[in-house]
Amino acid sequence: MKVSNDIVMTYLVETDGSLTDLATKIASDQSTGTFVPLPGETPELKARVAAKVLEMRELASASVPSFPQGKPAGTVYKRAEVDIAFPFEAIGYDLAALMTIVVGGVYSIRGFTGIRVVGMALPDGFTRAYPGPQFGVRGSRALTGVFDRPLIGTIIKPALGLRPHETAEIVKELIESGVDFIKDDEKLCSPPYSSVKDRVKAIMPLIKDHEQKTGKKVMYAFNINHIDLDEMMRNHDIVAAEGGNAAVININSIGQGAFLALRKRSQLALHAHRNGWDILTRHPGLGMSFSVYQQFWRLLGVDQFQINGIASKYWEPDDSFVASFHDLTETMASEREQPMPVVCSGQWGGQAPETYARTGQTLDHLYLCGGGVVSHPGGPAAGVRAVQQAWQATREGIGLDEYAKTHRELREALDKFGALGE
Repeated sequence: MKVSNDIVMTYLVETDGSLTDLATKIASDQSTGTFVPLPGETPELKARVAAKVLEMRELASASVPSFPQGKPAGTVYKRAEVDIAFPFEAIGYDLAALMTIVVGGVYSIRGFTGIRVVGMALPDGFTRAYPGPQFGVRGSRALTGVFDRPLIGTIIKPALGLRPHETAEIVKELIESGVDFIKDDEKLCSPPYSSVKDRVKAIMPLIKDHEQKTGKKVMYAFNINHIDLDEMMRNHDIVAAEGGNAAVININSIGQGAFLALRKRSQLALHAHRNGWDILTRHPGLGMSFSVYQQFWRLLGVDQFQINGIASKYWEPDDSFVASFHDLTETMASEREQPMPVVCSGQWGGQAPETYARTGQTLDHLYLCGGGVVSHPGGPAAGVRAVQQAWQATREGIGLDEYAKTHRELREALDKFGALGE
């Protein structure tokens, strides 16, 4: 592959020292330099593989450091965004090398009071070097037969404790309600009381029977995670052999290499749960932004990406969710398929209008509700219908209260969950 441009990283840096000196130190330490001049560190070598500071944009200073410092009150912490170019020749297409050089070592540099990776621009060749999504938006639609609205999905709750036959009883009611997608919770892997094999055996006959009767195949994402790659592959094969078409993958738990190996073998749509992501991003002056993080995983082949939602039950602000949604809908150069955003976390039909207003999307995403479906007063099937009604009203530009006058399930959902969304 011919490469004509660098890998450009953008860092948010913070220090009570010199911003220029620290930006230069990142470029030096993470490419050709170390703490003393080196034999062989020639001008020619530097010109070929040394990183370069391209631009620095100073921001408003801070009075409180991101890393605790014990400095006197009144210390000023200067902040800036810095663009640094890393020559492709120094990294190549290896995502492990990329993570090591542009992320891993940066945080150990002395002198920062805060540092965050906020941008990454990759040469086009990366999307040709990695498989990317196998199914993505178009494939997820084709597998579910849903083309004119969001996919409506739910999660089996409670997350832990249900045995396979008990899970199957809930699944039967859900698939008869018209739901498009059901998933195992990320916490349910393959415990002795509910192994992947036994769940598949209990659930897939219900899905296939419903498909035969109606022509609609509900997508069920089985949690196939395992630290042993061979065991995870066996779980994959069990699902695929019985006609399943999706799997839940806890991407931070299994790691990038294991995920890539799975993607190369996979016959299933890979639904990414990003548990542990908050460790990397929750502090605004530290860690990594989703715009960078998601590039690694979509190159590796995530088909569906969970990203929280409006009025999430977790810490993430709405603005952060909206930015993540748009990150996933922006096409990477030469990308063959785009991952499907999964709107989730404390969702029910009440957030549909605001989700549409903030994202501009009533179509190409999976709207995933757990308690907002299974805790509906009329039961899980009524919960599914309430969410479907909320999105139909949103697409038609009708207020939910107005639409609920003629749609009982939505009315009951508004009465029960409405206070939660206020």
